[in-house]
Amino acid sequence: MNETINTIFARRSIRKYEEKPVEKEKIEWLLKAGFAAPSAKDSRPYEFIVVTEKAQMDKIREGLTYGNYNAPAAIIVCANKTVAAERVKGEMWPQDCSAAIQNVMVAAVSINLGTVWLGVYPISERVTKVTEILEIPAHVTPLGIVYVGYKAEQKEPRHRYDESKVHWEKYCLK
Repeated sequence: MNETINTIFARRSIRKYEEKPVEKEKIEWLLKAGFAAPSAKDSRPYEFIVVTEKAQMDKIREGLTYGNYNAPAAIIVCANKTVAAERVKGEMWPQDCSAAIQNVMVAAVSINLGTVWLGVYPISERVTKVTEILEIPAHVTPLGIVYVGYKAEQKEPRHRYDESKVHWEKYCLK
């Protein structure tokens, strides 16, 4: 197997982090990976909010039911719906931003960082809470949060290939 495939298999959700900050240069690499994601009609509606200050991280952790992990940094992936609407009538931004999140998470593996994806959109309470905490304007919607840090837990690489969910040429009931 090649290195790219191994990196994808090594991407695991990490929920325990070392008490060590992530270097700005590494966060910038993750952002570059996010910006490299494909998007419908090349609209690139994604915008990123980086949080590294402990007080702000604490607000995020306290505001999200499933967000109480000790990551030292977060990258919030948002959609500028004005940009999305101009290019593709606004309908593809969740897919575009999800691709950006996936790129960030896979890139993190390649620089020995751990991540976990916290879903925000489409759960209105989470969207409202994150929008309030981060003072996000109305035309921007947070899709998800990627916690980032040095791993304090190790998980083996894995694939989840499931032949029963693969259909060739047409959908076949099994």
